[in-house]
Amino acid sequence: MIQILCDSNIPSRKWEIHIFCDIKIVMTRKKVKLAYITNDSARKATFKKRKRGLMKKVSELSTLCGIDACVILSSPYDSQSEVWPSPLGVEHVLARFKKMPEMEQSKKMVNQESFLMQRIAKVNKDLKTGKGQTGKGDHSSHVPELDW
Repeated sequence: MIQILCDSNIPSRKWEIHIFCDIKIVMTRKKVKLAYITNDSARKATFKKRKRGLMKKVSELSTLCGIDACVILSSPYDSQSEVWPSPLGVEHVLARFKKMPEMEQSKKMVNQESFLMQRIAKVNKDLKTGKGQTGKGDHSSHVPELDW
């Protein structure tokens, strides 16, 4: 809203302008291309920001879900690895993990390749059952089957 006040009866008086703004600025983040950052200073800055975010997420996950979690982060920017929540906390979580049978330890572990294989298999299954991404209709005739 813009409000302009003036008094035309007094010529020596200047116009007074009062501006009241109620603007909500919404900044959306642009999609980040996941590729190696070649600029050293940009890479280091990104590492610091994302490290902070990772630590915060693990802390929130641990608090909200009541689980034991730990992070061991080694980087070329620090001489020592960083741990969360503490060295003793990390030892506690790792000791619990090591006590588990080997089959249980590796049961839900995935690397990038096996994760992608699982996702491709799921997408192919959804396409064959006609779910697609929307969950409606048969889109299998429009999208070829994905191969790895």
